[in-house]
Amino acid sequence: MRILGIDPGYGILGWGVIDKGLKIVDYGAIETPSSMPLDERMFVIYTELSDIISKYTPDTCAIEKLFFSKNTTTAMNVANAVGVILLVLHQYIVLYTEYTPIQIKQAITGFGRADKKQMQTMVKNIFGLKEIPQPDDAADALAVAACHSFATGDK
Repeated sequence: MRILGIDPGYGILGWGVIDKGLKIVDYGAIETPSSMPLDERMFVIYTELSDIISKYTPDTCAIEKLFFSKNTTTAMNVANAVGVILLVLHQYIVLYTEYTPIQIKQAITGFGRADKKQMQTMVKNIFGLKEIPQPDDAADALAVAACHSFATGDK
């Protein structure tokens, strides 16, 4: 079982690919500059995510579910990115599951209100890494993938 984890964003979209047994295949981030028009940013996300899926052929995908309480402009743009993500997954026939931030934190740390540092440390430990994956968005994507692995019993 190969899982693609995604931490949605339009400035930085974190991604991580893991295999059964919590083995990291690869991880990284798709970055778009703020000076780029939104439609071009979405195209970059579309193109690079398509390349990632073509290269790693995941069996399934886990996505962090959006939660915004204040900045509606940011929320709308991230929602646009999620739409692009869902389009690419549909094109490549990759089923997906969404997890809330609390579900992910609970699965990774055992505490649904864990802070960023606790999450990053646990990602490092779960995958047996010497350092916390960078950028933070990639570490978050690996956490999403691990959460899905735990949820499906595919450890």
